[in-house]
Amino acid sequence: MPEEPGRRERKKQQTRQTLIATAVRLFEERGYEATAVADIAEAADVSKRTFFLHFPTKEDVLLSDGRARLDLALRVIADRAPDTPLREALAASLAAMIDDTAARDLPTGMAALRARLIADSPTVQARVLHTAFAGQARIADALLAAYPDRLDRTSAAAVVG
Repeated sequence: MPEEPGRRERKKQQTRQTLIATAVRLFEERGYEATAVADIAEAADVSKRTFFLHFPTKEDVLLSDGRARLDLALRVIADRAPDTPLREALAASLAAMIDDTAARDLPTGMAALRARLIADSPTVQARVLHTAFAGQARIADALLAAYPDRLDRTSAAAVVG
């Protein structure tokens, strides 16, 4: 049974969630391009430094659960039964990410906001592409480790792509 996070960790999580909610509100009210990191930090009653402790860039607020989602996909691949066909392992990892997106981002409106901003903002498009390619590389590495007798680096990347 996992331990409950301590006060310090709960405070960090609360600050992170406040930053996300504040950023989403400001993006909706003012527009993405018109909202600066300083605006988000001020509205969330934290310093810009605190913002950057939680998110490397403004775009990363939109991808806030991406790392957890990718880690979930990697766990699905690593925890598969040894005789699981490659196609099924990849499909299960994708399904886990989709289910997580549906559970976290659809009810909050984050998925819809992200989709709009991907369509409208070249900066967001670039960050999403960078993040997607990095995630694909990590999934390819996980598949290569899980199926070393069936895949080489190029074929693992091709399967993921």
